[in-house]
Amino acid sequence: MGLEQLISSADDLPSVSGVAEDVIFHNPSNDYTVLSFLTDDGREIVAVGCLPDVHKGEPLLLYGDWSYHATYGQQFVAESYQKILPTETADILKYLSSGVVKGVGPVTALKIVNRFGADTFDVIENHPTWLADIPGITRKKAAAITKIFREQNGLRQLMMCCRDYLGSASISRVYREWGDRSMAIIEENPYRLCDEIYGIGFERADEIARKLGIVSDSEFRITSGLRYVLGEAAATNGHTCLPKDMLIREAAQRLQLPEERVAEVLEQQLARRHLICYLPGDKNSIFTSDGDRSEAFVAKKLSELSVSCDVLPEREIDNLIAMTETERGISYAPLQRKAIREALSSGVMILTGGPGTGKTTVVQALIRMCRQMNLKTALAAPTGRAAKRLSAATGEEARTIHRMLEMDKTDKDNHYHFKRNANNPLDEKVIIIDEASMIDMPLMEGLLRAIIRGTRLILIGDDNQLPPVGCGNVFRDMIASGRFNTVCLTEIFRQSKESMIVVNAHRINHGELPLLHTKNDDSFFLARASDDQIVDTIVSLVTVRLPRAYGPEVLSKIQIITPSRKGKAGTENLNKLLKDHLNPHTDAKKEIKYRDTVFREGDKVMQIRNNYDIEWQKGEVRGTGAFNGDIGTVTRVDPSAETVEINYDGKAYTYEYSMLEEVEHAYAITVHKSQGSEYPLVIIPLYNCAPVLRTRNLFYTALTRAKEMVIMVGSEYVAQNMVENDHHAMRYTALQQRLQTEMRPAFG
Repeated sequence: MGLEQLISSADDLPSVSGVAEDVIFHNPSNDYTVLSFLTDDGREIVAVGCLPDVHKGEPLLLYGDWSYHATYGQQFVAESYQKILPTETADILKYLSSGVVKGVGPVTALKIVNRFGADTFDVIENHPTWLADIPGITRKKAAAITKIFREQNGLRQLMMCCRDYLGSASISRVYREWGDRSMAIIEENPYRLCDEIYGIGFERADEIARKLGIVSDSEFRITSGLRYVLGEAAATNGHTCLPKDMLIREAAQRLQLPEERVAEVLEQQLARRHLICYLPGDKNSIFTSDGDRSEAFVAKKLSELSVSCDVLPEREIDNLIAMTETERGISYAPLQRKAIREALSSGVMILTGGPGTGKTTVVQALIRMCRQMNLKTALAAPTGRAAKRLSAATGEEARTIHRMLEMDKTDKDNHYHFKRNANNPLDEKVIIIDEASMIDMPLMEGLLRAIIRGTRLILIGDDNQLPPVGCGNVFRDMIASGRFNTVCLTEIFRQSKESMIVVNAHRINHGELPLLHTKNDDSFFLARASDDQIVDTIVSLVTVRLPRAYGPEVLSKIQIITPSRKGKAGTENLNKLLKDHLNPHTDAKKEIKYRDTVFREGDKVMQIRNNYDIEWQKGEVRGTGAFNGDIGTVTRVDPSAETVEINYDGKAYTYEYSMLEEVEHAYAITVHKSQGSEYPLVIIPLYNCAPVLRTRNLFYTALTRAKEMVIMVGSEYVAQNMVENDHHAMRYTALQQRLQTEMRPAFG
């Protein structure tokens, strides 16, 4: 059995064959390409898609389907392609003369074809020394020509074999990673595709393996299946590991194999240290080797930092507190005073508490005192919006953790790495992180690798909010370990007691139904019996009632925060309805369709991932970076250039068509997407979403996003149900146990 099994004898996709007349546009970051294409029957068409390594003058067979573009008309959207080498001498000369093979121009092409005729391609690929017999072609140049041609031929063969299973972008990544070895590696173990190549899933590799005749209980398949289950558990549920029995059971179900066979292969992988078994007490926690290394490092580094800073005398700290109170004309509450003491006397300190309990006051005091002690201090948060809030509250510069660590793209897998690390550490002596409950395991590892001995790390957050979107439960595990000085602020200060938002947030946190029927200026409840009524009321509030009561400018302050993407009051449906009401299609507004989403001038949108490379302009000032959670407006659409301009906080960003996967509509957003942000006016639909989402911490997180006003629309029963459900989804990690058993630092 060989790779020839992968080549389909027939294809269900429409196809067109012809020649690439011109490459109109090519994005090297993702290989999105626009071609002027001349078909074999003489038609001039536009072809678009992920088309790596396509050159002007190349004969191609494109597979895909037809689509209609508002500006360009009918286009052929290619999902994959096959390069066709010409066989006639005249066509070979034309092909080589086009410059498709770097180093071969029209003059050199004529010399080669005149010498070898129809055998030209065979000579170039297999007999480079023959090329050196031609005047003007040295042995070095001949070797270079052959190398380039073989690379192109290897990619061409890979395209032919895998085009029915992998998209062009994935095939390009495979070839960039493995080069001429690609086909041999796939034939030996196709599961390396999902283990080593970003963006290729287990199911797709499994499909290729079946076509190649690899048996269902092969060690390759089971090993990859185990890693797949662990990876999916991390991505979907935030687990850094899984109990051994659960991993075996889940993998056996996914692979449809006996548990005994899966357990046998697991033991082999553990013996080889490809998977790791961590044993805290009587539990067997199975990690990938990378996951184990990451969590172990975090535990060791936190333990080291907790004991490595200089201890300040208690009298000196009390003098600093007294001096700051005098300068600011305030008196700190007992718990605030304790938090300041612990922060200044600890290597690692945790400050937690709900809204209105004075966390910001403590941070302001710490900044002031650190400055008095000449301790260089950094402020950061996991998201851009959280960093902006921290900066506004303190009057000091605050950055995202990613920007503080100088995140940079790598060439491999489109992943990121940080320029700040053990070899290029941060030079601040005090690092204060807000919204620390949002920090996942990979981000905490990156942060700790950039912190040197003697640095104070102060983590501030609310452990009653949702856990991080990524894997791990670092903040809660640290608190639960009991290893670090932790202060929980509980007193609600007088000015905050006047806010029903704050009062109700604490009621929810204590398992009590919020005061839904108390008249107040900042908290309202509108009872609605059905999901249809909830949706109708929300649309009416946004489009009519609130603008009529507070003026049209209120629209910029409203944010709908809902538990789920799905359902009538989920983001998908609400965004569609509100877009149609607030920003309907008109001939005056330009729009562009990306996949199934139409972006129109005037749309409210959100950046859904950090992009540190995208450029922005604000007046004469230029910079880079758009952050996950940034909300703005589509200000200009250029269909001919396939670009969209989006304005976030006065900064204008230009997105190419292929970058629109980073953007989605934001009239309504999920609670998870709202983490780390505050909005002046929040509307929360209390509707019949999935039971797993009707939880106390989700309700609490949604309510605490409101800064000035919250309007809850829906069922009192759903509100009661959420308050009573204090279920926290289990996250399998071993950080708490590692911290509790870590006795000494074990690295330099």
